[in-house]
Amino acid sequence: MDVKQEIEKLRSEINYHNDRYYNQDNPEISDYEYDQLMLRLRKLEEEHPEYATSDSPTVKIGGVAKREAGVLVKHNVPMLSLQDVFNKEEVYSFVEKIKKDRPHALFTVEKKIDGLSVALRYQEGQLVRGITRGDGINYGEDVTENVKMIKDVALKLKEQIPYLEVRGEVYMKNKDFEAVNEKLEAAGKKTFANPRNCSAGTLRQLNPKIVKERKLSLFVFNIQELQGKEFLSHSESLEWLKKQGMKVVEGYKVCSSADEVWQAIVEIGESRGELEYDIDGAVVKVDDLADRVYFGTTSKVPKWAVAYKYPPEEKETIVREIRLSVGRTGRITPTAIFDPIRLCGTNVEKATLHNQDRIDELDLRIGDTIVVRKAGEIIPEVVKVVKEKRPEGVEPYKISSTCPSCGAPATRDLDTADIRCSNLNCPAQLTQHIINFVGRNAMDIKGFGEAYIDTLIKEGYLKDIADIYYLYQYRDELIEKGLIGKEKNTDKLLKAIEDSKKNDIDRLITGLGIRNIGRQAATQIKNHFKNLRDLMNATVEDFIVIPDIGGISASALVEFFANPQNQQILDRLEKAGVNFASLETNSVEDASLTGLTFVITGTLPSMGRSEMEELIKRHGGKVSSSVSKKTSYLVAGENAGSKLTKANDLGVKVISEAELLEMIS
Repeated sequence: MDVKQEIEKLRSEINYHNDRYYNQDNPEISDYEYDQLMLRLRKLEEEHPEYATSDSPTVKIGGVAKREAGVLVKHNVPMLSLQDVFNKEEVYSFVEKIKKDRPHALFTVEKKIDGLSVALRYQEGQLVRGITRGDGINYGEDVTENVKMIKDVALKLKEQIPYLEVRGEVYMKNKDFEAVNEKLEAAGKKTFANPRNCSAGTLRQLNPKIVKERKLSLFVFNIQELQGKEFLSHSESLEWLKKQGMKVVEGYKVCSSADEVWQAIVEIGESRGELEYDIDGAVVKVDDLADRVYFGTTSKVPKWAVAYKYPPEEKETIVREIRLSVGRTGRITPTAIFDPIRLCGTNVEKATLHNQDRIDELDLRIGDTIVVRKAGEIIPEVVKVVKEKRPEGVEPYKISSTCPSCGAPATRDLDTADIRCSNLNCPAQLTQHIINFVGRNAMDIKGFGEAYIDTLIKEGYLKDIADIYYLYQYRDELIEKGLIGKEKNTDKLLKAIEDSKKNDIDRLITGLGIRNIGRQAATQIKNHFKNLRDLMNATVEDFIVIPDIGGISASALVEFFANPQNQQILDRLEKAGVNFASLETNSVEDASLTGLTFVITGTLPSMGRSEMEELIKRHGGKVSSSVSKKTSYLVAGENAGSKLTKANDLGVKVISEAELLEMIS
């Protein structure tokens, strides 16, 4: 590969990873690996200026502005990146270069928080706008209502300054991040890879309540623009911001020499393991604001600041065990247990191996010496096996074909690396299975929360979903023990359970927890099979002709209904009086919406999205998840996002909930 080809390849790779990081909030490589790609590209471009281009990622900011979180807002002041440095020599070189022109220059050294940059604008002391970085130069996304939900954001300043714009970093404390992932895991949803991804994804939510629930945090680290007041230095401005009620980047130091700057960087690095949040480096800035103007900026970075990136700390240890755990969705995860080591200030003795493919890729065996580091400075990961230290006689490791929790067969998902327990009633995943069954999109048993489910499983009343419909037999016991509350609360829940027996079979099919079968697929199945019993003898060929059912889903259906344990549960559900027949006569109330296709977006005034979908279907209409030229109407509520934009672009008529109700009446 010649130099030009390597440069083009590197640019393509870096642009791809920029998109994954800035726009999708889902990076595929570590910061360290990304930095190595960027360093190589920068070196080649310096050595071969004839191949320089204005759109190279070395001179462009990585992100683009999106409309998901709201309207686009023009930046008054560019939100630039920082030039990265990776060793002591580069830090000293930066300081000496500044000192050459400004001998008395001072520097601030601050923690570089690993989060999402935002700009906050204040007029007359009141917060009026919150904006994401977006493309960094032209536009960012309006996230005003979301930033107001962050406890660290000052809604009102102590002084009524005519205008102030500050730049800050939205991030998550590690404990808050873990709480969000635990909740997502419990709901059977995809978890976030790290706190930075979670912060970015949350801030772009259309529902501010979710932002508040997830407990985002914020540090302010710079004044972007100010009217009505003047400061001589950055450190002076930070102290003033503190007095205004803002939370500024904590623990910054003002330094006068390269030695002091380096010592401050070292101290921040040594404290990483004790912090409540992730940092991805230390920032060195010229403190004097007039000096900043003198040095200026490039198209991408200020010349008066650099970001020092700490190298990943790596240590060797010995694997003593590979422990298998079963998640609430049945996924079996292998974890390496090794001799304790200290990384980034904390003791580490285990790291996830993710799946069998990762174990095979590492060629990892019990007894091996491995190299471990903390990905993103917080999550331990196995980097490699030191094969020259491998003991004799160790065998390749294979995950068992039986569930470590219940002993049922464990099978690998098609087209994925995940191995799952086949038993939906496995104790390790029973709670989540029942949560899904009683949930709003399935049997919709109101008041049957996770706390009750956990208690009833622990007390032995629930061993599978069918047991729900036999709880009435233990009414007096439940009241006496107070497991669901007093008599009134217990009877209320038992009545909700009894009422759910009348549901149409698409809700029951959804609640069974068949892999890849959600509410929409269940509705299509109901339209083809008029009784749940008919599904038990259906073949892959019978299922695959149904819209929304592919080969993988068809196989999952056949496998589910062929399982003797599932058949017993279905027998008990039917015996308890749960409806197994399609309620055809009640499926359509009238044909007022026949031939029309609707898309729903935003928060509706009086009903949830699933209720609106059912209403449309009962009146002969169809509901789609995406806007296209075939869409008849977009039903839009508050905080409508990208679907509203697309509808306007395509000329699709936008109506409110009230207008839809008028169409029906």
